[in-house]
Amino acid sequence: MTAKTDTHQKYYVPEESRIPIVFAFAALIAGFGAANAVAGYGTTMLYVGLVAVIFTLAFWWSTVTKESQAGLDTPQLNNAYVYGMAWFIFSEVMFFFAFFGALFYIRSFAVPWLGGEGAKGIAGELLWPEFEATWPPMITPEQSLLGENAAVKGPDENMYLHSLRDIGSWLPLWNTVVLLSSSGTVHIAHMALKENNKKRFNFWLGVTVTLAFIFVILQAVEYYEAYSHLGLTLESGVYGTTFFMLTGFHGMHVLIGGIFLLTQLVRSSGYKHFSDKEHFGFEAASWYWHFVDVVWVCLFLFVYIL
Repeated sequence: MTAKTDTHQKYYVPEESRIPIVFAFAALIAGFGAANAVAGYGTTMLYVGLVAVIFTLAFWWSTVTKESQAGLDTPQLNNAYVYGMAWFIFSEVMFFFAFFGALFYIRSFAVPWLGGEGAKGIAGELLWPEFEATWPPMITPEQSLLGENAAVKGPDENMYLHSLRDIGSWLPLWNTVVLLSSSGTVHIAHMALKENNKKRFNFWLGVTVTLAFIFVILQAVEYYEAYSHLGLTLESGVYGTTFFMLTGFHGMHVLIGGIFLLTQLVRSSGYKHFSDKEHFGFEAASWYWHFVDVVWVCLFLFVYIL
C-alpha cells in the first residue's frame, strides 16, 4: 500500500505562554470587583481588574500581531480567525436579541397585563385600577396608587420626538446621522486599502474614529439631559430600565468598536501594517463596526420611534 500524502495546511503552534492564565485571573478579579460594586462594597477591585484585563489583552494582541507580521500565520489559521470573529459577532447578536426580546415582552405583554388587559390582566385591574397601559409608562403601577409616596417613580418626560419643530435638537437623530456616516467612511477606507492607497485609507479611517467618539460624547450628553432635565433614570420604572439597558449596552459596544478602529489606525499610520492582501485586523474591526451600526438602527426604531 502506498502512503497517503498529507496535503492539509499546518497550523502555526506558538510557544508556551502564560498569557491565558494571567488573563483568566484578571477577569476573575474584575468579576469579583463588579459584584462588590453592585453590592455597595466599593469599586477598587473592579478598577484593578479592568486595568489588568486591558493590559493583558493589549500584550496578548501585540504578540499575535508580531507573529502575523513575521509571516507565521498560515491560510488555514487565517480562516480560523475569520470563523472566530464571525462567531464572536454572532454571540453579540444573541445578547442584543435577548434585550430586544425583553423590550418586546414588556411592551406587548407585561405592561398591558398590569393595566388590566386580557385574561392575565385581572390581577392588575384589581391591584392598580388607575394604572393605564401606555408606552412609555410615565407612572408605575405603584405610583398610580401612592402618588409621590411611591418608592419607584416614573420619568417626568420620555425620549421620543414630540414635535417636528424640535427635530434639529433631537440628539437621537444626530447620533443616527453620525453612526450611519461612520459606516460609510469605514467602507471607503476599506476600498482604499484594497487599492493599496494607504494615505486615503488612513484619512477615512481617522474620520471613522472621530465619528465614533463623537457618538460616545453625544450619548453622554443625552444621558445628562435624561437625568438632569427629563427625570429619566435607571430607577424610573421599567421604561428607564429598558432604555438605559439597551442604549448603554450599545454605547459600550460603540466605545469598544472605536478603540478597535483606533488601534488599526495606529497600526497603519505608526507601524505601516496592512497591505491590500493582508489586513484581517482591520477587516475584523470593520465587521464589528457595521454590526454596531445595524444594532443602532434597530434601537432607533424600537426605542425612539415606535
